[in-house]
Amino acid sequence: MLQIGIYGAKGRMGKQIQFCLEEENAKASALFDQNDNISEFFENCEVVIDFSSPIGTKELLNFARTNPKPLVIGTTGLDEKTFQLLQSAAEVMPVFYATNMSLGVAVLNYLANKASTLLENFDIEILEMHHRHKKDSPSGTAMSLAQNVAKARFLDLEKVRISGRDGIIGERNKDTIAVMSLRGGDIVGRHTIGFYEDGEYLELTHNATSRATFAKGAIKIAKWLVSKEPNLYSINDFLGI
Repeated sequence: MLQIGIYGAKGRMGKQIQFCLEEENAKASALFDQNDNISEFFENCEVVIDFSSPIGTKELLNFARTNPKPLVIGTTGLDEKTFQLLQSAAEVMPVFYATNMSLGVAVLNYLANKASTLLENFDIEILEMHHRHKKDSPSGTAMSLAQNVAKARFLDLEKVRISGRDGIIGERNKDTIAVMSLRGGDIVGRHTIGFYEDGEYLELTHNATSRATFAKGAIKIAKWLVSKEPNLYSINDFLGI
């Protein structure tokens, strides 16, 4: 039975992963929260699943670089320095990173990429909705979608992205990619990417109705990752698409 360490064990996703482990034939052999001993944590697991915080993930990567262990990371809101740490860590251990662990979102990204290429004159708008407790905005999944479609159109996302509209702002620029956020209640996650043209529009939506979707996905990925060579892996690698 695979010995899984849960980093960020007291968070919503950490608790959900613990709940889902039994039916996935795996065991939570080590739990880590911010005041625990990370060396002891690493000694008691074969692979680490991390849904902590941007600061927590950075600390995990810094420790893991000299204590290699397969890492499954789903923390969102990471900065550029942390992404550089991800790439550095992947030189000495297998590291999986995804802003969303669901099969449906992976397919949504795939379809969005195709649609942005085929519907080249359509405006692109992305809307994400989450529960009131989510700390980062826009969501990591929404930003992954935006990066995906911007790349498909050979655009620099930092130059074309907007995340709000207010006042007399003028007409919409053709290359704009809007990423808007709504927060409220206990919404697990909803992502819609729309392609809009005069006379018609296409909208693709993914709804997450349970955090168990992400937890089970992370556990399956951990089982897959533990035998891989050092590299930085994505959800597309896992799914073979």
